[in-house]
Amino acid sequence: METAGIPTVVVAVAAFEEPLIKMALPRVLLTPFLLGRPVGTAGDEGTQRKVLFAALDLLESAERPTTTPYRTT
Repeated sequence: METAGIPTVVVAVAAFEEPLIKMALPRVLLTPFLLGRPVGTAGDEGTQRKVLFAALDLLESAERPTTTPYRTT
C-alpha cells in the first residue's frame, strides 16, 4: 500500500517488537497490552480512542520509518 501512495501504521503489542523491526515497516506503534489486544481491553473505549489518536499522530508526524512505543500517560 505504501508503494501505491497509501500511508500505513501498524499497531501491535510490544511482544512483537523484534520481528516488526526486522520487517522494516514504515510506521509501527507498539502498545503494552496483551497479545490479541493491541488497542487495549474490550470495552475500554477511552484507551482504544487514545491508541487510535496516537496512531494517527504517528501517521502525520513520522518522516522516516519508525517504531514508536505508545505512552499510556
